[in-house]
Amino acid sequence: MLLTPRVTYRWAMDNSAHGYLTELLRHFADLRDRTHGGVSSRPDKERLFSAAVELLDPVARQPLAELNAGLLLGTGEIGATGYRPATDGTEALWTLSWPEQRATGIEPVTIRAFYGLTFSHPHLAGATTGAWPLNVFTEQQAAATLPTLRAIAAADLHNLVFQRDYRIIPAVTNGWKP
Repeated sequence: MLLTPRVTYRWAMDNSAHGYLTELLRHFADLRDRTHGGVSSRPDKERLFSAAVELLDPVARQPLAELNAGLLLGTGEIGATGYRPATDGTEALWTLSWPEQRATGIEPVTIRAFYGLTFSHPHLAGATTGAWPLNVFTEQQAAATLPTLRAIAAADLHNLVFQRDYRIIPAVTNGWKP
């Protein structure tokens, strides 16, 4: 017998542990209404995306700093492009590079916020991961993306290890044991 938890709509929206549900509902409502943050024109959506990039900046740097301290033993460098044009729309990148990664020629760990030319709203992704809706309009909403950004950064690092091997992770090559 499959047991399905009985969760009311109000409980799910009020419970901060389920903030991702609110993100998804905002995303789906925007798709339904053909809006993003209550606006419908591309220039207005671009202004909201630019503002979201600024709100996300300190939050996006945090999981990269955590990976750098915990796995790369402080050898990494965090970079950020800020809001900028891209060939497929506009984007902002936050990257973490380190000597072993650069020596193997693979991409850095990347968190990418992007708004594609044909998209109705922006998204988040890693260099090697899929997309997640980006619906950030306040500092609180930006802070709430931290678990998603951590997952993107960790998945990206995991995929980079598979592109080469575990030796790109200094903590492991320096003898870390569980």
